[in-house]
Amino acid sequence: MNIAQLNKLRWILIGLLLATANFIQAQNATEIVKKADSHMQGKSSQGIMIMTIVRPKWRRTVEMKSWSKGKGFSLILIKKPVRDKGSGYLKRGKEMWNWLPKVGRVVKMPPSMMNQSWMGSDFTNDDLVRQSSIVVDYTHKILGSETLEGRDCYKVLLTPKPNAPVVWGKVEMWISKKDYLQLQSKMYDEDGYLVNTMRGSKIKNLGGRVLPSYMEMIPADKPNQKTVLEYKQMVFNKPISDGFFSVQNMKRVN
Repeated sequence: MNIAQLNKLRWILIGLLLATANFIQAQNATEIVKKADSHMQGKSSQGIMIMTIVRPKWRRTVEMKSWSKGKGFSLILIKKPVRDKGSGYLKRGKEMWNWLPKVGRVVKMPPSMMNQSWMGSDFTNDDLVRQSSIVVDYTHKILGSETLEGRDCYKVLLTPKPNAPVVWGKVEMWISKKDYLQLQSKMYDEDGYLVNTMRGSKIKNLGGRVLPSYMEMIPADKPNQKTVLEYKQMVFNKPISDGFFSVQNMKRVN
């Protein structure tokens, strides 16, 4: 083999090594996001949450119950305030409905509403019912390591897959290395501008799992404005039938 052939072989081997390294890195990043998502969701979950919308001149508190199963099913029932009591939000597969007991109507929500504010908060409809999946709808890449809440974290870049039903142009996520806690997410629009930052804190045992119990959603362009979601109670992996997540049950669950 002459020198030219040796050089050609060397570059081929370097290319193969880089391709293999990138593939392994991508696989590792996806596995990290998958473990973090599974730790937060479980096979199923039930919970009680308090949402506080903070604005410069007012604040509003909403108490709710939630049920979820896998990626396909989610149900949220509003308990307080009285004016919203009984309202429900249901997700089955890629479809979503809103039950409005005051007017006795069920409204099917189009995909275009997924990026709209949920009940006037800084969370979107998609944030609450998780129509999109941080595991399935994005590709993943480890950007580095940083410390948050005293925990060493992976910083992971999530980039939407083509035609994925997602709201954001990209997401940066900080996930603790030891216990796969989602401690911070920065959501950017399609032009690369930061829109929201979500921070998790007050880590404690919820339903047998160590989790952030206090989530703040902070808009980048609205000073003194945020929405806080506090998890008061959680139960994981308690069996729930698929039939529980029906339009009819959304009207009568309590």
